[in-house]
Formats: sequence, C-alpha cells, structure tokens
Amino acid sequence: MAENNSVIEIRECVTLDELAACVQLQRDVFALPEIEISPVRHFIVTKNAGGFALGAFAGGRLVGFVLSVPAFLRGRKAFYSHMTAVDREFQSHGVGARLKWAQRERALSEGVKFIKWTFQPVQARNAHFNLEKLGAIVRHYEANFYGTDYSTSHQVGGELGLDSDRLFAEWALESEKVVCLAAGGKYVEDRNPALAITIPANWDGLVRTDLKRAIAEQNRIRSEFQIAFSRGLIARSFERRQGDPAYVLYSD
Repeated sequence: MAENNSVIEIRECVTLDELAACVQLQRDVFALPEIEISPVRHFIVTKNAGGFALGAFAGGRLVGFVLSVPAFLRGRKAFYSHMTAVDREFQSHGVGARLKWAQRERALSEGVKFIKWTFQPVQARNAHFNLEKLGAIVRHYEANFYGTDYSTSHQVGGELGLDSDRLFAEWALESEKVVCLAAGGKYVEDRNPALAITIPANWDGLVRTDLKRAIAEQNRIRSEFQIAFSRGLIARSFERRQGDPAYVLYSD
C-alpha cells in the first residue's frame, strides 16, 4: 500500500545515492533496455548545466522524480522535462502532479516561464493529465521520434514494430489555464472547438491483442494530427469519453 500523499516530501535530488535511485527507478518503471537508461552522469551534468532533478520521497525512499534539462527555445530560456517517473506502488496517488507543480514553482523562481516535453499520442491517461490537469497545449507531432520499437512484435519475428511517435507538450507556466489549475480551480475553454481526434481507449491492450490494427490506428492518428497542425490548429483539451477518448483542437 502506498503511503498517504500528504507525507511525501518533494525536494531536489543532490547526492550520488539519490541520483542513483533515479536511475534505478527508470529501470523499475519504464522497463527500458539498459543502453537507454539515463545514467548518474547525465543527472550530474544536467545539474551543473543549470538543470535539476526533483524527487518525491516517502520515509526517505525515492518514489518518484522529474528531470528538468536547461534549454533555449524560441529565443528564451526554458526547461525540457526529459522524464517523470513514479514508483508503481505510488501511481494514481497524485505524486506525479505534485512533482510537476513543484517543477513549475522551481522554474518560475529561476525566471523560467516555459517547459516542454514529449508524450505518446495514444495514451489517454497521459493526454488527460498533460492537457487537463496541467494545462499544457500541443501543436507539434513528431513521427518515430526515438526510432521503431520491434520488441512489441512477438509472433512475426520482429517484422512488425511500433514507431515511437510523440506529441510535444508546451507548458506556458503563466497562462490563464495553468494559473487557474495551479490554484486548484477548474478551467473551461470558452473557444469553439474546430476538430476532435479520437484515440483507442485501451492502447496497451490493443498492442497486445492486435498489433497490425494498432499500427493502422497509429498511422491514422498521425495523419490526422499532421493535417490539423498544418492548418494551425492547437490541441488544448482532452475528453475522456466512454470508449472514445479524444483530443479537442481549436483554431487559436
């Protein structure tokens, strides 16, 4: 059982042991090949380049972290949120949200007003968290950002694989929506939606049971986003509709 969220302490990871715990948490949460794990040296370099890693600690044990890499985007200082990980035992207890809001506070204290990160377009839970809980917007889709993953194919000898498509979340830390959500308010868009792009309700289940269909769905979603973004549309909302979750896009 996860401990109550209120007893979790959010603070910067600074010691080698704390940074090593971030590395281990990557292994536990993401199940990535060892070559793709960010090592302790990456965290040390990031800190010394002006970035930071915030950790969530329960009883002195690291149960989550968010890594902020210094960046320079659109002519301004920013942070690239490289990864956020939460121990499975502590997921769905608000730890990820606390880490992200602490990341915002730290960024603002350093005069940074913009954070960017990537996420999978097909994961409804992440989409809802990023757009509705945090207030990020999306206007860029990158096809096969990290290369094709053939480990998803178990029956055809690796002949089929999923491209690592990503959406870019843009978090304007002082936007009206973000300020409202940070204060615990509920924000309602007053714009008229221009388009909705649906995604599967259970992406992981679809990949396990019908990889060919999953690839077809990914291609459809990619095409719809690319066309929408070429028209200047912006994804500002996400609706967790029963069996038919959807991004909601607007003309401005």
